[in-house]
Order: sequence, then structure tokens, then C-alpha cells
Amino acid sequence: MPSNTTITPSTLSVKDHLWQIFWNKNRCTLCGRCTAVCPVQAIELGVFRKRVIESPMNLTETPSTSFKVYYGIRQRTDPAYACIGCAMCNLVCPNDCIAPMRTDEADKLKFHINRGGTPRRRGGRRNDPGGILDQIKFIRISMLTDPALDAGRHEFELRTLLGRVLPPEEEMNALKTGDWIPPVREIYPLIIGAMSFGALSPTMWEGLQLGVTYLNEELKMPVRICTGEGGCPPRLLRSRFLKYVILQVASGYFGWDEIIHAIPDMKVDPCAVEIKYGQGAKPGDGGLLMWYKVNKLIAAIRGVPEGVSLPSPPTHQTLYSIEESVAKMIQSMYMAWGFRVPVYPKISGTSTAMAVLNNLTRNPYAAGLAIDGEDGGTGAAYNVSMNHMGHPIASNIRDAYQVLVKVGKQNEIPLFAGGGVGKNGNLAANAAALIMLGASGIQIGKYIMQAAAGCLGSEGDRCNICNIGLCPKGITSQDPRLYRRLDVDKVAERVVDVFLSFDSELKKILAPLGRSTSLPIGMSDALGIADADAAARLTIKYVV
Repeated sequence: MPSNTTITPSTLSVKDHLWQIFWNKNRCTLCGRCTAVCPVQAIELGVFRKRVIESPMNLTETPSTSFKVYYGIRQRTDPAYACIGCAMCNLVCPNDCIAPMRTDEADKLKFHINRGGTPRRRGGRRNDPGGILDQIKFIRISMLTDPALDAGRHEFELRTLLGRVLPPEEEMNALKTGDWIPPVREIYPLIIGAMSFGALSPTMWEGLQLGVTYLNEELKMPVRICTGEGGCPPRLLRSRFLKYVILQVASGYFGWDEIIHAIPDMKVDPCAVEIKYGQGAKPGDGGLLMWYKVNKLIAAIRGVPEGVSLPSPPTHQTLYSIEESVAKMIQSMYMAWGFRVPVYPKISGTSTAMAVLNNLTRNPYAAGLAIDGEDGGTGAAYNVSMNHMGHPIASNIRDAYQVLVKVGKQNEIPLFAGGGVGKNGNLAANAAALIMLGASGIQIGKYIMQAAAGCLGSEGDRCNICNIGLCPKGITSQDPRLYRRLDVDKVAERVVDVFLSFDSELKKILAPLGRSTSLPIGMSDALGIADADAAARLTIKYVV
């Protein structure tokens, strides 16, 4: 460090950073690709002064000292330009001479990222590894009482219902009297959860929609995708592909002017309407699209000025209770589409979720309930919210299902679980466990970003800069220089791959249970875990 440099409390060395840049001087050709591609400008071209001692051939002569100047790559140590470990520099380097390395000691950067009195916001999800879902085993094998089902040779009916399912006698009476029957959709149990047009780049969003359309129209898998808050492009609203989309309305109502105006021109109804009250990764907070992402297109769709941050209120400002929500918000959404489209709320995983569910059981307009657990992802949240708030999804969904069992409505109101499903890559196993704990379907977000587009974010705090629009892969950026790195067709192809792989693995899990005609919703006797406390909490078998 030069002698005239001022050392401040936030002055850090490279050693203090979570990620350190390893650079091989001898192999580098100074092509500049690494510095050009770095999304946070963590590395720069530097000029170095090196002392060289030359020993003469004659040992009686005094060695000479000279100084040479050479150019090289150096890591910036300012916390504002901290390396995020994305390794884009390594991906573009033709000589494989640069790469980020994780520090071998405690990360001290975390003490210096709250400059200006503002806590750190980041994208991604919480950094705690592991989870209870990965510990659950499937222990019920139907070997003697039923023919062993081979997942590769038998037909499976992997479908679930979205919508209020009336008891048979009530439905028959409604048919006889001509009364209204709640709309119900038959869908695939794995849903791409809410990621908005704005939070995701245009190429990523289009790739997801294209993949979902292929799954539906070519492979006949009724996969659905939720728009998230922020509306969607007008051409989608007026296309026949809208039936594969769940429209979300949240407390900011962004993009809903465009949706309401498009209703008369809609060729088909959307699959459903999801009313978001909370997110699992930041319960008690509204959504937030930071100004970095609000370009001209996003501003036009959302009906806001360009280049301003778009925070949503923590709650719907016109609602004061869940009773009023059902009576006002849910019914108004039903009315907008002539009572033809299922409408359901999405809430954060919390101990108060049971109060919401109890109210929904008493109202025929509630088409279901989506619960987002604490491990869910988000585009922008405070660290303290992501790491210290929320409720695990496994116990929350189990409690909700048991509440429905007590009131005899477990077959009427579907529950949809989300939040950290597939966090360690075990998507099918995690989904099957949640279904057997009581979920009718599973919502995923971060997993599909990682699998379909190669998202680099991790629970070890790698990358996780979705919030500031500098995504190195172009997944969550509105900068064309970044999102053009993403191939729409390749994203769609990977979406299809993910669902086909999930389908095969889920069938492999369900085959030994002897279930091929329906999902084993609530079939908890097939589950076991080697944790006595967890077994007691989830009311499943304790196995060692």
C-alpha cells in the first residue's frame, strides 16, 4: 500500500475478503477479457514496480539493483467492489490463469458492507446449508401386497388439482340446482413460482415461457408458471399461451392496469390468479425492484417512471384482515373473469398461517393456499430478514394439512409449498416429502434458475447480486450487454430437461409405494427420519 494512502476503518486487504482472485502472471497475456466481463469491477489492470537484483558473472563485482515496470491484474480491496466469486473471469480466460478462491478464514467483509447506515441487501436466498427435507427417507415399500410397480413400464397419473374441490354431494346438488361450482384446474404438481418480468431479464423470462409452452403442447405435461408481481408483456396477455400462466397480484399492484385493460382482448383465461401477501425469504416485507432494473420497458409495463426503485407495501393497503381479504380481494378477482378462474392467496411461512387457513376453509371462493417457507429466494432483501426471519416449510405445511384433516377438508383445499425445495439438488425427493406431508403441489424458483440458466448464487454467499442488476449470467439483469449472454432457446431446452428428469425421479419414488393413479398427498406413513424430535414434530416415523 502506498505511503500516502489513508487507512480508514473500512480499509481491507485482499486477505479480508470472502473471495480472493488468484492470478498467474506467467500464463497471462493481458487480453483484458477478465476485467471486461467482471460484473462488479473487482479486478483491474495495474502497473507494478518490481525490484530486480542482477548478479554479475564475476563474483568480485558488486550486484546491481534495477527496477522494472510491468502490467498485471490486481484485485480491488474497496468493499464496494468486492469479488462475488462468480468466476466469470475464469470462464472467459483463454489461458486459465485467473480464478476466484474462497478465503481460508472467517469473512471480515460482512462487517464493512453496511456503509452509509444502510444494511446490506442482496439477492438469492439464505446461506444456511442443509435442511430437514434432505433428511427424510421413504420407508414404505409395497413388495408383497401389490405387484412391484416398475417406474419405467407403468403409466403414472402425476397430476394435482388447483381450485376448491366441493364434496361429491355438494357438487351434485349444485349441478341439479344450477348453482355456481368453483373452477378447478388439473395441473402438474411442480409449478415454476413467482419471478417477475423485471426481476428476471427478458431473455430468461421468455426462455421459461417457451419451455413451459413446449411441455404443454408437445409433451402434454400441464406445467404452469407464475408471473410474480409486475404484470407481463401485452402480447402474452393476448395470446393463447396465457392459459399456462398464473397471474400474481401483490401489494404494489404493479402491471395490473395493463392486465385489466387486456381482459376484453384475452383469447383464453389465465390458469389462476395468485394474491401475494408475503414471501418466505422476507416475511413482513413487500417486494422490491431496485432502480437498477427499472428501464424503459419495465417502467412502461408497470406504469411507473423510469429509473426509480419500486418497493411494494408490506401489506395490501386496503385490507385489514384475512376475512376482508377473502370478501374483497378474492371475490373481486373472481368477478373480473366472470367466476371462471381460481383465485388463491400466497403467504409467508409463519405460525399465524393456521389462522389464515382456518378462515379460508369457511369460504367457498378460496381456491387453495400457497405457503412460502423461510428458505425461499428473493430478488432483494435485507440479510437480517433472510437469515433470521421466517418459518420452515416442512412443519408449516404439515400443520396446515393436519388442520384440514381435523375439519374434514383435506380433499377440498389444495396446499402449495415452496421455499428451499431442491436447495441441495434433491428436487424430486424434497417435493415427494412435502407432498406426503400434505402439499398438493410444489413451487420452485431458485432451483429452475440454477438448473435452466446456470445461476451462480449459492447458500455460501457466492454471487447473490440479483438485486442490483449486474447478474454475470444475464439472468436477473435488464442491461442488454448482460442479458444477451443468455440463449433463449437453450434456457427453454433446459426447462424441459428439468421437468422430464423430475418426472422420472418422482415416479421412481412413488412406484414402490404402489401409487400410480394419484399423488400420495398426506401419506405420511411412508416417511421416516433419523431425528426423534423432527419425527415427533412432523408426526412421521422415527427410524435409525
